[in-house]
Amino acid sequence: MNVLLVFAHPEPRSLNGALRDVAVAELTAQGHDVLISDLYAQNWKSEIDRADFPALAKDARLKPGAASSEAFAAGTLTDDVKAEQEKLLSADVLILQFPLWWYTMPAILKGWVDRVYAYGFAYGVGEHSDRHWGDRFGEGTLAGKRAMLIVTTGGWEQHYSPRGINGPIDDLLFPINHGILYYPGYDVLPPFVAYRVDQLDEKGFDLIADRLRMRMRTLATTPPIPYRQQNGGDYLIPSLQLRPELGDPGVTGFGLHVDCSANRLSTTADILPMARSRQPT
Repeated sequence: MNVLLVFAHPEPRSLNGALRDVAVAELTAQGHDVLISDLYAQNWKSEIDRADFPALAKDARLKPGAASSEAFAAGTLTDDVKAEQEKLLSADVLILQFPLWWYTMPAILKGWVDRVYAYGFAYGVGEHSDRHWGDRFGEGTLAGKRAMLIVTTGGWEQHYSPRGINGPIDDLLFPINHGILYYPGYDVLPPFVAYRVDQLDEKGFDLIADRLRMRMRTLATTPPIPYRQQNGGDYLIPSLQLRPELGDPGVTGFGLHVDCSANRLSTTADILPMARSRQPT
């Protein structure tokens, strides 16, 4: 498979850098072709501004969505954005790797999403009618491909549990897994999360590295998170409300959008916490 790893950490000698090297080495050993987008090394421009739309008239008011649509259709997006889009189209698997900063991804990675996910490329595609509301959430340009997160955090695993002070890790990552990866069609694998990384000794790193190698070995076979497809019948259109008869009793919030009846979750140590976080507390 062709794997694109988008890496967002400013220090190549960091733990994230070491884990990236572990992942790439294992993927290569398994016969996969790996391409890395190292955003800090590339000096990636994170903010959207007029420079992203060189064909936009100087006296025109900047409306990012409309400008993105016009530039994508006309092929006038900037070269750095078009290069990343080509990488996404050629990759069978996308991996986003980052440290969890203030409960989300670093700004440079969010800026990668903002600029690369152009209108017409990652959103704004498909028919909008009373039966079908765009090709998204299980459909879209990137459907048929796989994606996952590699995330590090300084907090304890218990801090990110259903009753933990930070909230369940799956709730924190839901906007990324569901809103950034599943939205344009990816089959989203359960995230790989490394906890308490600031306290790691050599033995602790070896344990995390071994877990990561296992996830890389099973990249093609790990069952994806069974998110509900938007146009698959579970949602009323055009309100996009989950049908009232669906959802397990006691499950609210983000958990409603995971079809627990699909029973497609694996039982590895990385996936069990996700299943537990959906149980009523």
